[in-house]
Amino acid sequence: MDSALVIGIQQLYARQSHLIDGGHAEAWARTFAPDGEFHSPTYPAPVVGRDRLRAFAEDFAHAAREAGEVRRHVVTNLLVESADTTHAQVSAYLQVVGTRVTGDTRILRLTTISDRLVRDGEAWRVARRDVRRDDTA
Repeated sequence: MDSALVIGIQQLYARQSHLIDGGHAEAWARTFAPDGEFHSPTYPAPVVGRDRLRAFAEDFAHAAREAGEVRRHVVTNLLVESADTTHAQVSAYLQVVGTRVTGDTRILRLTTISDRLVRDGEAWRVARRDVRRDDTA
């Protein structure tokens, strides 16, 4: 597999984490395809389309503020399972960590993500993300 292709995909995940954690909801939503999907058992229904993805990211930032926490997405063990110039299948571990303003840190969720990516010009975008929580069957 082409190393430049893999590095470009890795950069997508780093960018996504920094954007959602930094409160940049619109930019985070644009890391998804226009009709991108986010499926997670943590939330009652799939989130589909950039407008809903932006609102989802805004809600994430609001919840962190309400909890008095700084929340971080930590992506590890990124595996590009298959990729060509226009499509990729990727899996990774994702931790969501919360640090209270007073200093206590805790793991909020430990999950596995499985993503289908599409190439949009020079950028990779998430077409569909499926999240599996480690604390659910």
